[in-house]
Parts: sequence; C-alpha cells; structure tokens
Amino acid sequence: ECVKPFTPEKAKEIVMSLQQPAVFCNMVGDWPALHWNVKYLSAVLDGKTIQFRVGLNTVDLVPQFETRCSYVEATLEEFLAWSCGQPSCLSGPFSCYDSSKYWAYADYKYIARIFEDKPEIFQDIRWSDFGFPGRSGKESTLWIGSEGANTPCHLDSYGCNLVLQVEGRKRWHLFPPGDTSFLYPTRIPYEESSIFSKVNVANPDLKRFPKFRNSTAHVVTLSPGQVLLVPRHWWHYVESIDPVTVSINSWIELDADHEARVEEAITRTLVCAIKSAENPSDGDLWLNPTEVEATSHEINLQYLNQAVSAYFKCQKTSVSEQAHSSSAAAEQRTGASCKRKKREAGCEPDGCRILTHGFDFSTSKAEELQKIPFGPHLIQVLPQSQETGSMGAVAVESDGRDLPCENEGEHIGKLPRRRKQLVMSNDCKMPAHQMDSDSSPCTSQTALSTNDLLDCLVNPHVINLVARLLLERTGV
Repeated sequence: ECVKPFTPEKAKEIVMSLQQPAVFCNMVGDWPALHWNVKYLSAVLDGKTIQFRVGLNTVDLVPQFETRCSYVEATLEEFLAWSCGQPSCLSGPFSCYDSSKYWAYADYKYIARIFEDKPEIFQDIRWSDFGFPGRSGKESTLWIGSEGANTPCHLDSYGCNLVLQVEGRKRWHLFPPGDTSFLYPTRIPYEESSIFSKVNVANPDLKRFPKFRNSTAHVVTLSPGQVLLVPRHWWHYVESIDPVTVSINSWIELDADHEARVEEAITRTLVCAIKSAENPSDGDLWLNPTEVEATSHEINLQYLNQAVSAYFKCQKTSVSEQAHSSSAAAEQRTGASCKRKKREAGCEPDGCRILTHGFDFSTSKAEELQKIPFGPHLIQVLPQSQETGSMGAVAVESDGRDLPCENEGEHIGKLPRRRKQLVMSNDCKMPAHQMDSDSSPCTSQTALSTNDLLDCLVNPHVINLVARLLLERTGV
C-alpha cells in the first residue's frame, strides 16, 4: 500500500487555503494515470486523431498567441514520429513543419471527450486523494506537447488549478495576482475565462513594457509524479522542456467564482459588441480559435443576467444557512470569544458559499500560512530572486522515488467554460510564421485603435468595479 504524506482532508485544506504556488510530492504514486505516456495513450486511442496547435520555435518579443499558430489533425503515433524526427513524417499531417523549427501542442483536451467510448479510463485519475471525492478524469483535461510547446502568459478567471505531470518536464513561470498591472493584461485575443499578458515573459520587451521589471517570477520545473498547485488568479507561462510532455489538470471551484462569472459576462458583452462594430475586412484576429464565433449581444446579455441571478441565489442560500447555523450555535454559546464568533460565521455549506468581501482576514490568513506543512512532500515555489536571481528555473526535481508504489454536474475543464472544437483548416499554405506577427494594439503614437480602447475598458480592475456597481444596483 502506498502511504501518502497528506490525508485527503489535509490536502484539500492546503489547496483551498494556500495563496502561493506549491508542489505536492509522493501523493500520486499509485495512480494508474502515471502510465499515461504518449505511447500508451496512442495505443488506447488506436488511430483516433486529435488537433495539434503548431507554433514556431523562435525568440520573439511578441507572445505567440493561438491566433498566430497553425492547426493540424493527427494521431498520437504520427505526433510521436514527428517529434522524434522520423523520415516517415515527410508525407504525414506534419509534413509542412520541420520538427527542428516548430513545436506542436495538443492542449486543453477534455478527457471525457476524447475517451468518451472508454469511460473506465476516467478512474485512472484520483483527485479524491486531494479531498475532492468523485472528481476523476471526467473533470480533467489532457495536455500533450513537444519540446518548446508553450502556453502564452495568462491568468484563469475561475478556480484554482491542480496539475499532474506524467511524462517529461514542464517549466512554469508564475506571477502573483498583485503583479497584474506589470504584466499589461489584455483581452485580445478574446477567450472566455482567460486574461492574457501582452508580455512575452520568456523574452520581455522592456522598452515597450517597462513595468514588467517590477514583476516577481516564481519559476519551477515540474517533473513526472509531481502535482503543482496554481492558486486563484496567479499568472502563468508554461513551456515543455523535454522532447515529449504529458500533463493532466483539473480546475477546482472557489467561492469567488460566482462574482468572476459576472465579470466575465460583462467582458464578453463589451468585447463582442465593440469588436463586431469594426469593419470585418480589417482582418484583426481578435477572437481566439477556442471561441468558434462571436455571440450576439442578446445572448451575451442573457449570459450576464444568468450570472447575476446565480450570484444572488448563491448568496441568499449561504446567508440562510449561516443564519440557521448562528442561531443554533447561539443557544449553546456561553461567553464565546469574538474570534470564535468569526470562525462560526465563516462555516459555510460546500455547495455555494457567500462572498466575504470587505472583511479583514489578514490575521487568520497569516495563522493559516504558519500551519502549512512545507517540507519534502510540499515544496514552496519561491520568488525567483530568492533562488537564482536570473531567468534560470528553480527546479523541483524528482529522483524517481515518488513514482508509482508497488503493489459533479457537467463542469468539465475551466468551470463554466466549454472549450469548443476549433474550426480551422489544416492549410499548409499558412504556417505559423506567416501569420499576423503582432495581434496587440496599434503601436502608432498618434492613432488609438479599438484594441487600445478595449485594453482600458475591460482592464480587470475596471471590470471588477463595474461588476460591483452592477451587483449593487441589482441587489437594491
């Protein structure tokens, strides 16, 4: 039997309370999913094709957004042969792309979708060990990439993130929520629930983005058998550093997601309304390939109203539950301390909990951090300056001893978001390096573009204020 360093209850407590990235070790040694290397997955999929995003291995000052990439449909067997540089790829789906010049990434693949005819495989992933019973591969996504494959720096609007590394290594560059203004957030390209950075954090243009100097990177190399916790609203840029990488993740719902859904609905309404007013012939690739189409203003308003209704429904339920709990506790309480009262008021149902804006929990948070059992089984991802003082990675390496031991609703992926099938052709006439080289706002010093306006209008700080005002108006 594999003895784990944390019980499910303790692991969940860490995941839900820790506000900085950390790596869990020795928690998944008995998971069958640790055998999910590309060769194994290729045999399981048995010739089924999946979509790969193809990008250029280049040192550029501009992030390689998904709108600048090409897309191909291929089997994992074809991908593996191509990534190894085998001659058989000269006539296959990757024939237009020299493996020494390009990388390929089958990212954000819903396990429930690609293995829909093999549901038994969902049980290979056991997030119940982290305190989330019932959560398996059905609520997870799969990422398969070649060396150099990367995800542009962004933050996720919803939840926190648990990431299991299965094959190869990935390097994560993480930045705290407080660095948002230093990362020059943008919603172009637009993708529901993802806020991108204009900065290529691996090769920043400090002349154009001088405030990036003030950011604090937390860099870690994730090895097979390790699980990374990415807390809510932490920015991250991820790159594959081995010939082939496989990782699995699941987003965990949080209380603040109810307000975040309202903010996302406001953002979608504004972006779609303003960008659809532009002349389509301008050719601005503002909609990320993950979003099949720009939804109508009517649909976006419906989405906004649903998000607001859900927020107040959850708040009402939570207040009712808390009132009942407080009333029952009051009958038993005799001279309870103020600290005890605050703790009881914070006891919330698991289903949906009230958002506690305006309260000062700084003391309790500090106390909680002191209780976090950092050590060989839970490793802090420290600020880079504390470890290297340069752009080198802080590696949390595995020696293999933490590898396999011998012997809810339909919320898949990023919570309410539904990653759509990409409707893009496998056109060898449009390789990545011929795509638009800069999807960022116009660099002219005299003419402001629509994207310049949107960067200000849907800035996360502005949207948060608008959401608060809207909820205040609706709640009156």
